[in-house]
Amino acid sequence: MPSRSPSPSGSSADSSGPSAGSSASRDAVVVALRAAGCVFAEDEADLILATARTPAERDAMVARRVEGIPLELVVGWAEFHGVRVTVEPGVFVPRRRTEFLVDQALAHAPHASVVVDLCCGSGAVGAALAASLGPVELHAADIDPVAVRCARRNLAAHGGHAHQGDLFDALPAGLRGRVGILAANVPYVPSGEVPLLPAEARDHEPLTALDGGGDGLDVLRRVAAGAPDWLAPGGVLLVETGERQAPAAVEAFARAGLTPRPAVDDELFAHVVTGFAVR
Repeated sequence: MPSRSPSPSGSSADSSGPSAGSSASRDAVVVALRAAGCVFAEDEADLILATARTPAERDAMVARRVEGIPLELVVGWAEFHGVRVTVEPGVFVPRRRTEFLVDQALAHAPHASVVVDLCCGSGAVGAALAASLGPVELHAADIDPVAVRCARRNLAAHGGHAHQGDLFDALPAGLRGRVGILAANVPYVPSGEVPLLPAEARDHEPLTALDGGGDGLDVLRRVAAGAPDWLAPGGVLLVETGERQAPAAVEAFARAGLTPRPAVDDELFAHVVTGFAVR
C-alpha cells in the first residue's frame, strides 16, 4: 500500500501564505499534533496555519487531525506532480509514489493527445498528465460517485470529463481505439491485508480504492484484458502495483496481448507496469 507524504506537498509549508495565528499558536498546534503521534508535527502545523482562514477554522483543523483524519482531508488538498489537487472526505488521497506512474506515461507517450485516467479517485493522475502534456482530450472514470464528483472539480481546468461506472463501461464508446495514455491506478491490496493498512487509509478511504481481491490483482487483470480495444496504435497502459505482484501483473499484460515493461523507482518504492499496444 502506498505510504503518504508527511504533508500534502511532500515538503515544508510556504510560510509566506496567510496565517491564522501567532508563533505562540504555532507552538500550541505543534504540541497538540505531536501528542497525537504526528511524526512531522512542525510541517503539518505550518500547513494548517497557512490554510486556515480564522483561528476557529485552525482549531477545527487541529481537532480533526488529532482525531486521526488524514492531513490532506483536513486541509482539503494534496500536491501531486506539481499540481494542487482538491480532495474531500471519502476519496482516495493521491500518494507521492504514484507520481512515478505519471513520469513513466510521459516518457513513453510524450505526444499523447487522448488521455484516460481509470480508477481515477480525485483525478490526480489525469490532472497531472494534462498539466504536463498541454491540451489533450481528457477523460476519467471511477465507480464511486464521490470520487467522480471530486475528479470533475480537478479536471475542469483542463477541459476534462469524469464519468461514473465500472471501468471501461463508464467511458464514451467513441474513445475505442483512440487512447494514447490509459493510466489506471487500480486497487492492489490483497483483501486479507486490508485490515493491516494504516488507520488513515483503512478508516477514511473507500474500500473500492484499496481492495484488489484475493491476490490484489483482480481489477488489474480486468483492465489489462480490456485495454487493447481502447488503445490507439502506439498507445500505452500503465498500472501501479506492489513489488511481489509485479511478475503476475507482467504476465496478465502479456496474456492480454500487450508488450509489458516493468519499471521501479527505488526512492519512492514504486512499481509500474507499462503495456504497449501491439498493432
